[in-house]
Amino acid sequence: MVSTLGSFTLFLGLLLLVHGIVASLLGARGNREDWLGSARNAMLAHFGLLTLAMFLLEYALITSDFSIRYVAMASTRDSLVRYKIAGLWGSLEGSILLWAWIQALLNALVAARYADKHRRLMPYVQAVLLGISTFFQVLTTFGFNPFARIFPVPEDGRGLNPLLEVTDMLIHPLLLYTGYVGFSVPFAFAMAALITGHLSEEWLTITRRWTVIAWLFLTGGVLYGGWWSYRTLGWGGYWAWDPVENASFMPWLTGTAFIHSVMIQERKRMLRVWNLVLITLTFSLVIFGTFLTRSGILGSVHAFADGPVGVLFLGFLALILFFSFGWIAYRSDQLRGHGELDSMVSRESAFLLNNLVLVGICFTVFLGTIFPLLAEAIRGTKMSVGTPYFNRVVMPLGLILLLLMGAGPLMAWGRTSRNNLRRNFLKPMLVALLGVAILFGLGVRDIEPLLAFFVSFFVIATIAYEFFVTTRTRAKSMGETPLIAFFTLLLKSRRRYGGLIVHFGVVVAVIGITVSSFYKLEREATLKAGETLALRRYTVRLDGLSAAERPTHILVWARLMTFKDGKPLHELIPGQRFYPNQQSPFASVDARYHWNEDLYVILSAFERDGSSATIKMQIHPMISWIWLGGAVILLGVVVAVLPERRLSLLAARAAVPAAGSLGSR
Repeated sequence: MVSTLGSFTLFLGLLLLVHGIVASLLGARGNREDWLGSARNAMLAHFGLLTLAMFLLEYALITSDFSIRYVAMASTRDSLVRYKIAGLWGSLEGSILLWAWIQALLNALVAARYADKHRRLMPYVQAVLLGISTFFQVLTTFGFNPFARIFPVPEDGRGLNPLLEVTDMLIHPLLLYTGYVGFSVPFAFAMAALITGHLSEEWLTITRRWTVIAWLFLTGGVLYGGWWSYRTLGWGGYWAWDPVENASFMPWLTGTAFIHSVMIQERKRMLRVWNLVLITLTFSLVIFGTFLTRSGILGSVHAFADGPVGVLFLGFLALILFFSFGWIAYRSDQLRGHGELDSMVSRESAFLLNNLVLVGICFTVFLGTIFPLLAEAIRGTKMSVGTPYFNRVVMPLGLILLLLMGAGPLMAWGRTSRNNLRRNFLKPMLVALLGVAILFGLGVRDIEPLLAFFVSFFVIATIAYEFFVTTRTRAKSMGETPLIAFFTLLLKSRRRYGGLIVHFGVVVAVIGITVSSFYKLEREATLKAGETLALRRYTVRLDGLSAAERPTHILVWARLMTFKDGKPLHELIPGQRFYPNQQSPFASVDARYHWNEDLYVILSAFERDGSSATIKMQIHPMISWIWLGGAVILLGVVVAVLPERRLSLLAARAAVPAAGSLGSR
């Protein structure tokens, strides 16, 4: 029953998509509102059908309906309910259905939001969005149907990949997929502008908030992926330049470049072609990343599929590139910008250089990711590009990017005078030099961390200087308290100050990356019960080994009592998970998380009689600052995209106690 209804729902959804595309194009050609309304209704109905399909598949997973092939491949009878839920996106067919559902949700939101607006663009926006949905709907209806039946029906399923049996799987894929799919909205508006020849800045204004929110979800997905890797994979790191990690990082880079570049077009009417290229590259890299994940052509702990799906995604990618760049070439005469760069020393020149560095990093990562494929195709030998390549090339470009992040806001639009440069740059530069001098005096001698700290201190100083000067100026000129002046500035320049908060979050994360990368400590030893292992101020004592049978695996763990400066803290229990269908065990790490350093322990090996265990201790200084920086980035984006009435309410609430204190003087 579930299989039949689910398959019928998918097929009916595909018919609605085809109708929606035809209705959108006919409505645009004949200026028929009834056809356009029918297309919008098709988008809303399609979302309803896919929501039903999602519910049906989740029901089959939770109830262990192993007559459905996907359920038998992605779940077991004894799996915890949360892992059965996560099973929906734990394998190929379910992940494509999830993508299609998120796309349908965005389509419905766009249709509802702009039902009576932007009449010239919307028919083609609808057609492009429905076209994207059609590709995924065809995949999930015919090629990779999650409701396909299996015979004979197995008594139990195979279950999730053991690496995915973590609570993080309930969050990380949803963030990443929403970020991926979110970029389809600005891409659709860009294509609509090209098709109609309506090439003003209107499409940028409409999609500004959509783009920032998509970037936010993608940023959250990348950061949460690092957290998942740190907690789950058992190697003590959070980023290994894995091909699929790179696949999510590349559209983040071009998406970041696009967010900065549109400011120049809105202000100076420049870079029209560049912005269209950037949004096309961003959405194309999203599809390329999906191809890497699902084609099976590159080894990765994140990849989970192979077969013809890779060819289909490559074909869709080729269609996107041909369609997009074909229209850009066709409209090239109309796309010439009206503005020009007045000076190389200006905010727009800093933003432009920022764009070039971001795209340069993206190209570097792209080259390192596909090089093994090219080498195997040309020479027939398997090769790999290791972490040293990426670190050696990306690190200097990243420092340049960070420096531009601090310098750009200090420059004026159009042209920046020497006096302006001296006045704005002198104090932040002195603060950065003083900070590095203090670190040098404390014993920091490595050139790479000192450079990273210098640039980070410079950016922090520029942000603090900007907030301090503008708040003080407004407070004096308007007779306001500093708190009221601060919130008023946030209200009137949400994008500017929200962006500065985002920059501050990036710097906090960079400091965490720098310190945890260069000053990580590690020690490993084989211990018997009662023996200890010390690393700096920490000591762990092995109290014994234990084992227990879990619903899907056998868990063996070490009981470690931890001490800091001789004082007991608490017990840590790192372990290994043994799955019946897997040859090797999987790590189950444990850690003492703290704001300034993490104590991270791994059970590397153990004797089966429980007489001894090999324990690896690691100290990760300031690694939590990476996740703290992510939280600050979230705050900055909320400030940047929050509707004005919300910020007005916040400002009013802040003003009440401030006004009260002013009146009591």
